[in-house]
Amino acid sequence: MNYTTLKTELLCLGVKAKTTRHLRKTGAGPAGGSSFVLPNGSLVEVPIVGRFIQNSPFSITEDLDGFYLFKNDEKVCELQGVPTPQFYGMDTSEGIPMWKIALIHGVDCLATTVDQTCVHWRHNMQCDFCGIELSLKHHRTIKRKSPGQLLEVIQAARAENRANHIILTIGTQPGADRGANVLSETTRTIKEQFDIPVHVQVEPVDETYLFQLKDSGVDTLGIHIETCDPDVFGKVCPGKALLDFEYYEKMWGHAVDIFGKNQVSSFVIIGLGESDESILKGAKWMASNGVIPFVVPLRPIPETPLENAIPPSPERMVYLYEEVGKILKENNLNPNKNKAGCVRCKGCSPVDEFVIGY
Repeated sequence: MNYTTLKTELLCLGVKAKTTRHLRKTGAGPAGGSSFVLPNGSLVEVPIVGRFIQNSPFSITEDLDGFYLFKNDEKVCELQGVPTPQFYGMDTSEGIPMWKIALIHGVDCLATTVDQTCVHWRHNMQCDFCGIELSLKHHRTIKRKSPGQLLEVIQAARAENRANHIILTIGTQPGADRGANVLSETTRTIKEQFDIPVHVQVEPVDETYLFQLKDSGVDTLGIHIETCDPDVFGKVCPGKALLDFEYYEKMWGHAVDIFGKNQVSSFVIIGLGESDESILKGAKWMASNGVIPFVVPLRPIPETPLENAIPPSPERMVYLYEEVGKILKENNLNPNKNKAGCVRCKGCSPVDEFVIGY
């Protein structure tokens, strides 16, 4: 069985599942999923929330012996479930549930959105796929996570060996730093207490802030273009599109110079109305300049403008992953050398598995 293709199918089609497992139903990135490990050891963050799930041929059942994946009622394979962290049942010293401060992505990646508000939501210019402020609306998190709160959660997660690298995201903040100042402060505090790789995600910012992030201890950086089609970018990401493609390209270049090869990445979401040509053209530009295009299928989040959208077909994604894998290899980029973050976690994309030869 080709488990890389199976992983791609699961990411595109999702699964029908009845589970009490802890879910991140909303947020700034791919949400509504649950982590499982395929028989070949590959991690997959399987979508189990969203209207598109209704048409999935896949389902998961659970019994005392474990989890089983079915396709059209035929058993495909056994799955290994990723245990719910024990610290999800704990509170901080302030009495806040720790799962409202940070969550485990995949197996051992601790992730948090340091500030759950985004300036683009203030101006009704948020990205159509984003649910960052819905988490606040439904009281699944708190607005601002202090460094002290995060230290407590990191300590608890480390005790379970569930925090071997960290993701710090942030809603775009007003001001030229776009949130880089808060991310730098948070990273510096973490690094003073823990020897742990840190990944941050921020909109393109002047290289002064990139140096600041590096000096604070940030190991890897995500500057996410979301789509490589300029017309789609302006329509789906009106706030982010206030900064044009040329500025993204300029800041990617500075970021690679500062953070190094294989340590800068950009989400590329497939299924927003873009052409395959635009995706591959953008991936070639990124890779030729040292940036890893982290290609993911659209994951429609309920209550967002794209909640009824249909993710791309597995066939399309396999083709794109094969082509992007070739591009990465041609440019001597290896996602497996990435130190922290989504590229290291791998749950939402098999892009590394399509890089033949590593």
